[in-house]
Amino acid sequence: MNEQQQGEARKLLAVFAHPDDESFICGGTLAKYAAEGYEITLVSATRGEMGRRMGNPPYLNRETMADARERELREACDILGIGRLILFGIRDKTVEFADEEQLTARIESLLGEIDPDVVLTFHEIMGGHPDHCAIGKATTAACRRAERTASLYYITFGDAMSRPERYGYTRHDIVKIDVSAYLKAKLAAFRAHRCQTEMDEWVWLPDREALSRFGKHEYFIHADPVAPTVAFRDAF
Repeated sequence: MNEQQQGEARKLLAVFAHPDDESFICGGTLAKYAAEGYEITLVSATRGEMGRRMGNPPYLNRETMADARERELREACDILGIGRLILFGIRDKTVEFADEEQLTARIESLLGEIDPDVVLTFHEIMGGHPDHCAIGKATTAACRRAERTASLYYITFGDAMSRPERYGYTRHDIVKIDVSAYLKAKLAAFRAHRCQTEMDEWVWLPDREALSRFGKHEYFIHADPVAPTVAFRDAF
Protein backbone atom coordinates (compact mmCIF):
# COMPACT_ATOMS: atom_id res chain seq x y z
CA MET A 1 0.00 0.00 0.00
CA ASN A 2 1.05 3.58 -0.55
CA GLU A 3 2.61 5.21 2.48
CA GLN A 4 -0.09 6.92 4.52
CA GLN A 5 0.20 10.03 6.56
CA GLN A 6 -0.55 9.30 10.19
CA GLY A 7 -4.32 9.25 10.74
CA GLU A 8 -5.16 9.45 7.02
CA ALA A 9 -7.87 7.05 5.94
CA ARG A 10 -7.07 4.50 3.28
CA LYS A 11 -9.17 4.70 0.14
CA LEU A 12 -10.79 2.27 -2.26
CA LEU A 13 -12.23 3.17 -5.66
CA ALA A 14 -14.63 0.71 -7.30
CA VAL A 15 -15.52 1.35 -10.95
CA PHE A 16 -18.42 -0.78 -12.15
CA ALA A 17 -21.08 -0.70 -14.85
CA HIS A 18 -24.48 -1.15 -13.21
CA PRO A 19 -26.38 -0.73 -9.99
CA ASP A 20 -26.09 -4.08 -8.15
CA ASP A 21 -22.59 -4.97 -9.47
CA GLU A 22 -21.18 -3.80 -6.14
CA SER A 23 -23.51 -6.01 -4.09
CA PHE A 24 -23.88 -9.12 -6.21
CA ILE A 25 -20.19 -9.57 -6.96
CA CYS A 26 -18.14 -8.14 -4.10
CA GLY A 27 -20.54 -6.83 -1.47
CA GLY A 28 -18.81 -8.74 1.31
CA THR A 29 -15.42 -7.25 0.49
CA LEU A 30 -16.74 -3.70 0.29
CA ALA A 31 -18.50 -4.10 3.65
CA LYS A 32 -15.33 -5.54 5.17
CA TYR A 33 -13.06 -2.73 4.05
CA ALA A 34 -15.61 -0.06 4.97
CA ALA A 35 -15.77 -1.54 8.47
CA GLU A 36 -11.98 -1.40 8.64
CA GLY A 37 -12.04 2.32 7.97
CA TYR A 38 -11.50 2.59 4.23
CA GLU A 39 -13.14 5.51 2.46
CA ILE A 40 -14.96 3.86 -0.42
CA THR A 41 -16.01 5.58 -3.62
CA LEU A 42 -18.23 3.70 -6.06
CA VAL A 43 -18.64 4.61 -9.71
CA SER A 44 -21.63 3.18 -11.56
CA ALA A 45 -21.30 3.92 -15.26
CA THR A 46 -25.05 3.50 -15.84
CA ARG A 47 -28.29 3.66 -13.87
CA GLY A 48 -29.32 0.21 -15.07
CA GLU A 49 -32.36 1.43 -17.00
CA MET A 50 -32.23 -1.47 -19.48
CA GLY A 51 -32.40 -4.20 -16.85
CA ARG A 52 -34.74 -7.02 -17.83
CA ARG A 53 -36.17 -7.54 -14.36
CA MET A 54 -38.88 -5.06 -13.40
CA GLY A 55 -40.01 -6.47 -10.07
CA ASN A 56 -42.14 -9.49 -9.28
CA PRO A 57 -44.92 -8.92 -10.11
CA PRO A 58 -43.68 -6.19 -12.48
CA TYR A 59 -44.16 -2.67 -11.16
CA LEU A 60 -41.51 -0.77 -13.16
CA ASN A 61 -41.21 0.24 -16.80
CA ARG A 62 -38.53 1.84 -18.95
CA GLU A 63 -39.57 5.30 -17.73
CA THR A 64 -39.36 4.47 -14.03
CA MET A 65 -36.56 1.90 -13.99
CA ALA A 66 -33.57 4.25 -13.74
CA ASP A 67 -34.88 6.20 -10.75
CA ALA A 68 -35.86 3.02 -8.94
CA ARG A 69 -32.51 1.38 -9.48
CA GLU A 70 -30.65 4.48 -8.39
CA ARG A 71 -32.67 4.57 -5.15
CA GLU A 72 -31.91 0.90 -4.59
CA LEU A 73 -28.23 1.48 -5.28
CA ARG A 74 -28.05 4.31 -2.76
CA GLU A 75 -29.69 2.08 -0.15
CA ALA A 76 -27.18 -0.69 -0.88
CA CYS A 77 -24.31 1.79 -0.57
CA ASP A 78 -25.56 2.81 2.88
CA ILE A 79 -25.75 -0.83 3.93
CA LEU A 80 -22.25 -1.68 2.69
CA GLY A 81 -20.63 1.49 4.04
CA ILE A 82 -19.87 3.06 0.68
CA GLY A 83 -19.43 6.74 1.42
CA ARG A 84 -19.54 8.26 -2.06
CA LEU A 85 -21.46 7.28 -5.17
CA ILE A 86 -20.68 8.72 -8.61
CA LEU A 87 -23.03 8.07 -11.52
CA PHE A 88 -21.50 8.60 -14.95
CA GLY A 89 -24.93 8.68 -16.62
CA ILE A 90 -24.03 6.50 -19.60
CA ARG A 91 -27.06 4.74 -21.02
CA ASP A 92 -27.29 1.13 -19.91
CA LYS A 93 -26.02 -1.38 -22.48
CA THR A 94 -24.07 1.32 -24.35
CA VAL A 95 -20.86 1.61 -22.31
CA GLU A 96 -19.00 -0.28 -25.03
CA PHE A 97 -19.98 2.47 -27.49
CA ALA A 98 -18.94 5.39 -25.27
CA ASP A 99 -15.96 7.46 -26.38
CA GLU A 100 -13.11 5.38 -24.98
CA GLU A 101 -10.67 8.27 -24.63
CA GLN A 102 -13.17 10.44 -22.78
CA LEU A 103 -14.18 7.60 -20.47
CA THR A 104 -10.56 6.76 -19.69
CA ALA A 105 -9.75 10.40 -19.02
CA ARG A 106 -12.72 10.73 -16.69
CA ILE A 107 -11.55 7.77 -14.62
CA GLU A 108 -7.96 9.01 -14.68
CA SER A 109 -9.18 12.32 -13.27
CA LEU A 110 -10.89 10.47 -10.42
CA LEU A 111 -7.68 8.61 -9.67
CA GLY A 112 -5.90 11.92 -9.31
CA GLU A 113 -8.65 13.38 -7.15
CA ILE A 114 -9.16 10.41 -4.82
CA ASP A 115 -5.65 8.93 -4.78
CA PRO A 116 -6.96 5.45 -3.91
CA ASP A 117 -4.88 2.70 -2.37
CA VAL A 118 -6.99 0.04 -4.10
CA VAL A 119 -8.92 0.12 -7.37
CA LEU A 120 -11.51 -2.52 -8.27
CA THR A 121 -13.07 -3.02 -11.68
CA PHE A 122 -14.03 -5.71 -14.18
CA HIS A 123 -11.59 -7.70 -16.27
CA GLU A 124 -11.84 -6.37 -19.82
CA ILE A 125 -12.21 -9.87 -21.32
CA MET A 126 -13.74 -11.96 -18.53
CA GLY A 127 -16.25 -9.35 -17.38
CA GLY A 128 -19.19 -11.38 -18.61
CA HIS A 129 -21.15 -8.44 -20.15
CA PRO A 130 -20.13 -5.85 -22.77
CA ASP A 131 -20.72 -2.98 -20.33
CA HIS A 132 -18.57 -4.73 -17.71
CA CYS A 133 -15.75 -5.33 -20.14
CA ALA A 134 -15.84 -1.77 -21.47
CA ILE A 135 -15.68 -0.10 -18.07
CA GLY A 136 -12.93 -2.50 -17.04
CA LYS A 137 -10.91 -1.71 -20.14
CA ALA A 138 -11.20 2.04 -19.56
CA THR A 139 -10.31 1.72 -15.87
CA THR A 140 -7.29 -0.42 -16.67
CA ALA A 141 -6.11 2.13 -19.24
CA ALA A 142 -6.58 4.94 -16.73
CA CYS A 143 -4.58 3.07 -14.09
CA ARG A 144 -1.77 2.42 -16.55
CA ARG A 145 -1.59 6.08 -17.46
CA ALA A 146 -1.52 7.00 -13.79
CA GLU A 147 1.01 4.22 -13.08
CA ARG A 148 -1.34 2.53 -10.63
CA THR A 149 -1.42 -1.03 -11.91
CA ALA A 150 0.10 -2.31 -8.66
CA SER A 151 -3.11 -1.38 -6.83
CA LEU A 152 -5.58 -2.57 -9.49
CA TYR A 153 -7.67 -5.71 -8.97
CA TYR A 154 -10.32 -7.34 -11.13
CA ILE A 155 -13.49 -8.61 -9.51
CA THR A 156 -14.54 -12.17 -10.31
CA PHE A 157 -17.71 -14.20 -10.07
CA GLY A 158 -18.45 -16.58 -7.20
CA ASP A 159 -15.68 -19.04 -6.46
CA ALA A 160 -14.51 -19.34 -10.08
CA MET A 161 -10.99 -18.27 -9.11
CA SER A 162 -10.65 -20.83 -6.34
CA ARG A 163 -9.01 -22.83 -9.16
CA PRO A 164 -7.42 -20.07 -11.24
CA GLU A 165 -5.38 -22.44 -13.37
CA ARG A 166 -8.50 -23.10 -15.43
CA TYR A 167 -8.37 -19.47 -16.55
CA GLY A 168 -4.66 -19.18 -17.16
CA TYR A 169 -3.76 -17.69 -13.77
CA THR A 170 -1.77 -18.98 -10.83
CA ARG A 171 -2.66 -18.70 -7.15
CA HIS A 172 -0.07 -15.95 -6.86
CA ASP A 173 -2.26 -13.83 -9.14
CA ILE A 174 -5.37 -14.25 -6.99
CA VAL A 175 -6.40 -12.48 -3.81
CA LYS A 176 -8.84 -14.41 -1.65
CA ILE A 177 -10.81 -12.29 0.81
CA ASP A 178 -12.57 -13.85 3.80
CA VAL A 179 -15.98 -12.16 3.94
CA SER A 180 -17.67 -14.57 6.32
CA ALA A 181 -18.20 -11.85 8.94
CA TYR A 182 -19.93 -9.60 6.39
CA LEU A 183 -22.45 -11.90 4.76
CA LYS A 184 -25.39 -10.32 6.59
CA ALA A 185 -24.50 -6.96 5.07
CA LYS A 186 -24.11 -8.60 1.66
CA LEU A 187 -27.56 -10.19 1.96
CA ALA A 188 -29.11 -6.90 3.04
CA ALA A 189 -27.54 -5.22 0.00
CA PHE A 190 -28.96 -7.95 -2.26
CA ARG A 191 -32.38 -7.25 -0.80
CA ALA A 192 -31.94 -3.52 -1.31
CA HIS A 193 -31.81 -4.22 -5.06
CA ARG A 194 -35.37 -5.38 -4.77
CA CYS A 195 -36.54 -5.10 -8.36
CA GLN A 196 -33.66 -7.31 -9.46
CA THR A 197 -33.90 -9.94 -6.71
CA GLU A 198 -37.63 -10.43 -6.17
CA MET A 199 -37.57 -13.26 -8.72
CA ASP A 200 -34.83 -15.04 -6.78
CA GLU A 201 -36.74 -16.88 -4.09
CA TRP A 202 -33.63 -17.83 -2.15
CA VAL A 203 -32.80 -14.16 -1.43
CA TRP A 204 -36.05 -13.83 0.54
CA LEU A 205 -35.80 -17.05 2.52
CA PRO A 206 -35.26 -16.73 6.28
CA ASP A 207 -31.84 -15.17 6.88
CA ARG A 208 -30.12 -18.39 7.94
CA GLU A 209 -31.19 -20.20 4.78
CA ALA A 210 -30.41 -17.29 2.49
CA LEU A 211 -26.98 -16.72 4.03
CA SER A 212 -26.08 -20.36 3.44
CA ARG A 213 -26.16 -19.66 -0.31
CA PHE A 214 -23.15 -17.36 -0.08
CA GLY A 215 -19.55 -18.49 -0.25
CA LYS A 216 -17.29 -17.37 2.59
CA HIS A 217 -14.72 -15.85 0.24
CA GLU A 218 -14.59 -13.43 -2.67
CA TYR A 219 -11.80 -13.61 -5.22
CA PHE A 220 -9.89 -10.94 -7.13
CA ILE A 221 -7.28 -11.04 -9.89
CA HIS A 222 -4.27 -8.83 -9.27
CA ALA A 223 -3.64 -6.84 -12.43
CA ASP A 224 0.10 -6.60 -11.79
CA PRO A 225 1.23 -9.75 -9.95
CA VAL A 226 4.87 -8.85 -10.60
CA ALA A 227 4.53 -5.97 -8.14
CA PRO A 228 2.00 -7.09 -5.51
CA THR A 229 0.93 -4.75 -2.75
CA VAL A 230 -0.23 -5.67 0.73
CA ALA A 231 -3.20 -3.31 0.55
CA PHE A 232 -5.65 -5.98 -0.46
CA ARG A 233 -3.95 -9.21 0.45
CA ASP A 234 -5.10 -10.74 3.70
CA ALA A 235 -5.73 -14.41 3.06
CA PHE A 236 -2.58 -16.09 1.74
